[in-house]
Amino acid sequence: MRLPDPERSRVVLMGTSEYQDEAIPNLPAAEASLRDLCILLSDPTFGIVPEQNCISLLNEGDIRLLGRRLRSAISEAEDLLLVYFAGHGLIGGKRHELYLGLPDSEWNHPEFSSLEFEKLRSAVLNSRATTKVIILDCCFSGRVVSDTMADPIASVVGQLEVDGTYVLTSAQRDQVALVLPGEEHTAFTGRLMKLLQEGIPEGPQLLSIEDIYRHLLAVMQAQGLPQPQKRGTRTADLIALARNRAVMSRTASALKRRYLIAVEYSQRGDWLRVNNLLEDVCAAQEDLLGENHPDYLRSCQLLAHSIGALGEPREAAVELHNLLARQIAILGDEHLDVLQSRQYLALNIGEAGYRDAAIKILRILLPMRRRVLGAHDPATLRTCHLLARNLMIIGEVEEAEALLREVVERREHTLGPHHPHTERAKRDLSQL
Repeated sequence: MRLPDPERSRVVLMGTSEYQDEAIPNLPAAEASLRDLCILLSDPTFGIVPEQNCISLLNEGDIRLLGRRLRSAISEAEDLLLVYFAGHGLIGGKRHELYLGLPDSEWNHPEFSSLEFEKLRSAVLNSRATTKVIILDCCFSGRVVSDTMADPIASVVGQLEVDGTYVLTSAQRDQVALVLPGEEHTAFTGRLMKLLQEGIPEGPQLLSIEDIYRHLLAVMQAQGLPQPQKRGTRTADLIALARNRAVMSRTASALKRRYLIAVEYSQRGDWLRVNNLLEDVCAAQEDLLGENHPDYLRSCQLLAHSIGALGEPREAAVELHNLLARQIAILGDEHLDVLQSRQYLALNIGEAGYRDAAIKILRILLPMRRRVLGAHDPATLRTCHLLARNLMIIGEVEEAEALLREVVERREHTLGPHHPHTERAKRDLSQL
């Protein structure tokens, strides 16, 4: 099993919270469900698609526009296509078919003012996506997977035999989907979101739609809520819909402890152990957390620096340069991890012989650290000291002396006159 390719996947979230027909009550929980589910599914760390690939269509009453937006997303999906609807389900026609309620839907005659599920199903089945998932959170949604529909020839059961297709519904064919008092979301979507946020403690590392269905079924049965229904084909389980956060939390904590051990080794100057330990940690974190998670990026940062400490500063500088660009895009220009990567990059570029380039980086970094951390912070003083040492090497003695006097004065005040860092700055100052 694998996670979907985020760039080749699409999520379409549809919902109706406001209705014109007085016979159909408004459903504010549908709006909250769409909003928060979109945040979860497009989360940079735990989501399955980037924000631009998660299309949210709330209270869209123009069926032509709705169809156009749907067709566009469906045609773009190549790996995973997930279509979700939250709102009222309406029954109409001689065969008592399911219609998805739109703002202008009529309770007694939904046929001309609602989205017929059959049209949605046909559009999804025509997608070239490897896996196609439909999730319906509405009343009577179980009709689309029921074996006892009025006309078995038209039954979805007989028409879903397309590899990689899965339909999950919030209720059985004649059940009403619930919104419980005091809950912001619908009963089904609220529990779906809780599962995505907390995971399944005894579940696998990656959660398929079948894993999600089984857990929701058990939870909703235990709470006396409408039981979800499903219909899937044999390859629908090849793509996961989420990382299991319960498993991730335990494993990520263990990997973080190993990272902290590597930090201790680095403080002792045992860079070979740092390198060996972090190679395994980084590989495991990338697989578990993804390449954009701050913990993974932080481990990569120290691993790259260890390469320079072991005698390959040019290689370390290349790694750190690429890492820094990713960190800035994800964390922002003044995040503490970004500032540390700038420090490591300057150090390794300088050690590789490019002192002018190192000084250029440090001239930018020093005021940033003074602003973010303060002038007396140890990290700020390390940057100040490193800048002074590089200036010494290229012969800029006056500026180097001023910076070293600042470092000595502030380290004496914060660390004491005999601290190794203070004494090192004093030695550099005496060499001038």
